[in-house]
This record gives sequence, C-alpha cells and structure tokens, in this order.
Amino acid sequence: MDTANRSSVPACPLGHDQHADNVLLREAGAAAPVKLPGEVPAWAIVRHDALQAVLSDPRFAKSHEHWAALGEGRIPAGWPLMTFIVNKGMTTADGDEHRRLRALVTQAFTPRRVAALRPRIEHLTEDLLDALAAGEAGAAGSAGAGAAGGGAAAAGPVDLRARYAYPLPMHVISELLGVPEDRRDELHRLCEILVSSETAPDDAIANVRALHAALAEIIESKRRAPGDDLTSALIEAREEGDRLSEEELVGTLLLMFLAGHATTLNLICNAVRALLTHPAQLALVAAGRMPWSAVVEETLRWDSPVGHFPMRYATEDTDVGGTLVRKGEPVLASYAAAGRDPRKYGPDAGSFDIARGVTRHLSFGFGAHFCLGAGLARMEAETALARLFARFPGIRLAVPPEALERLPSVVSNGICSLPVLLR
Repeated sequence: MDTANRSSVPACPLGHDQHADNVLLREAGAAAPVKLPGEVPAWAIVRHDALQAVLSDPRFAKSHEHWAALGEGRIPAGWPLMTFIVNKGMTTADGDEHRRLRALVTQAFTPRRVAALRPRIEHLTEDLLDALAAGEAGAAGSAGAGAAGGGAAAAGPVDLRARYAYPLPMHVISELLGVPEDRRDELHRLCEILVSSETAPDDAIANVRALHAALAEIIESKRRAPGDDLTSALIEAREEGDRLSEEELVGTLLLMFLAGHATTLNLICNAVRALLTHPAQLALVAAGRMPWSAVVEETLRWDSPVGHFPMRYATEDTDVGGTLVRKGEPVLASYAAAGRDPRKYGPDAGSFDIARGVTRHLSFGFGAHFCLGAGLARMEAETALARLFARFPGIRLAVPPEALERLPSVVSNGICSLPVLLR
C-alpha cells in the first residue's frame, strides 16, 4: 500500500472551479487529500471505481460519531458544512438505523406518488414557458399566464435559472411536501446559505436555527391539519409502529426539500448550458436522433449537480485505490470528479457527448444510500429540457460561457445565473 502521498502531496484547497480542481485531484490518487472550508482536512474519493467501492463499503460509516477530529473538539460549531454532518436523517445513519429511516420515508415516497406528479410537472412547465414567451415574471401555476405558444419571447436577456430552472422543481417538491407558497422562497434562501462554503460561523449557526424553526413550524401545521402530502404521511408513519423522532422529522424534511429542488435546479441549468455550448449535440436531440433522457444522463455524468458530498468516515484503516485512509478520517463522495474519470469513461471523459451510451454514473449515489428521488429528478429534467427547446429553438446564451459564475459551494455544482436570449 502506497502511503507516501499522505505527506508528499499537499492537500488541495477546494475552490470555485470544481472541474479544474478535479483534474489535479484525480492525478493525486483515488483518494486525494483536500482542505475544506476552515482548513479542515479530508479525503476526496475522485475516481469512479474507488468511489463506487467506498459507497458500498461498510467500513465507511455515515454517522459523525466516527469522525475523530469532531469528537476531539477540533471542528468549530459554526463550520459551514456542519449541518450536513449532524443533520438527523437517512444521510447520516448507518445499518439498522438507516434501514429504519429509509423504510419510513419509502413508505410515504412511493413510485406511484411520484408517477402521479407527471401531469402536474407538465402543467407547471407550460405555465413557466408561457410566462417566458409573454415576457412576464409571473409565477408558475398562475391562471392566465399566457396562451400556449402565444406572445413574443422577451427580446432582452432572461435569467433562465431564476425564471425556469428554479421555480419548476421548487413548486414540485413544495407541493409534494405540502410546503406553503409563502414559505418556499424563504426556505430556498436558507438552503442556499446552508450549501455555501463562504458562510461565516455565526451566520451559519443562525441560519441553521432559522431553517430548523421554519421546518418545525411546517410540521406542526401539518400535525394540526394533515393534508395529502408527504410531510403529513411522514408524521403518520411516525405515529404508527416505528417512529420518526421530532429531530428525525425535521432532518428528513430538510433533506428532501434541499435535495428535491437544489439538485434538480443544477441539473437543468447544467444541461441547458451544456447544450448551448455544444450545438452539434443539441442538433442531435432536436432532430430526434437521440432522446432527451440521453441528455440528462450525460449531464449527470459530465457535470453532476452535486460536487463533493460530505461525509463518510473510515471505521478502520482502509486501502482506497492504493492510498491509506486511517480510522476516524473523513472522506467526500466526489461525484463531479468521478464522472469525468478517464479510467472509467476513456480519454474523452471530459467531453460532453450524448451519444456516448454510458449510463452507469454515480451521480445519484450507489448502494444503500442511492437517492430515493432519482426518478423524480429525471422526470422533471427531461420534461423541462424537451419543452424548453421545443418552445424556443433559437435560444442562446446571452453572455460568453466563461462569464457564467459558479456557485461558491463545495457541495453544490452549479451556476449563479443563466442569462439567455430566447429568440
């Protein structure tokens, strides 16, 4: 086992350009040393085969009780990524506890419930496109947003992220969870602060308190007046046999709200940006020679909406692709890095190619923690892309691709805005 890189290769400080960082990290080893915000050391698992192995290896636990530095008091309370570490839910549980929590959520988040959302997703998509065509800033779902296909598209730049990619998954997950309309933008703002790597410690603590308080209020309102929504179903599951504690309810709601809109938002934006900067690829799908599902899968591989997801912890000294990860050390699941691993996808792994035919990516995870919302995200993205490009076949970027600013986040791999010209 090669352990020389523990001292000879300096830890890479993860910056705003995740893909540039990832090229260097993959060359450093299957497990590459990195510095998280606050100079917190960790290992990034950046090669496909190594990441798949770690994601299914019981020697890498999800519970923070295995993180030596945290247990020794070396991680401050206001550390920006702390909520991902201590949030009580499926993503921080192991073994029987994870199976219990996942079973309760699966009981409420059924494939039938997801499949039933398709007509609503299509309706919301058309409303948003009508608003764009009419040059309006109307919200999705509002009556009279514009006749289908009618009106002239706005002549000036439109932020497609704010006006289309954000409201679609936000409405879908909010309706699924029963989040009131007047709380949605507030929760999104709090979640954006949550995933930022630049939040000051005091602000991070205050933000988590506000986020948990808002979710607890929503849960309490559903307890008083249950509805046909997932939050009410989770409360019911908690009160029959196996139970979700109040902390688990809040943690599960936070996980589902964040994952249910932020990752799909990034997926849609990343796919649109990829197509607009690869016109030959766009021509293939526009001509019907490739399906929209191929665009979604290649985007998930090539520009995963999640960059580096925290954390797993070695429960014993473990060899990861020739690198020794010692007991108690944390590792990141580096989905964006693994997606462009030439060892898995060949020398052109860095190229966006919807005809590649490779669908075995890891962007929704692998093993026991595979994302429950994968089907919903795929359905939303395929619908959003197909209808956007059908309605606005002349859509193009309003700024050079290099001017698109990336989110200041280790976790979230996306862009801050997506200005386009619709005609």
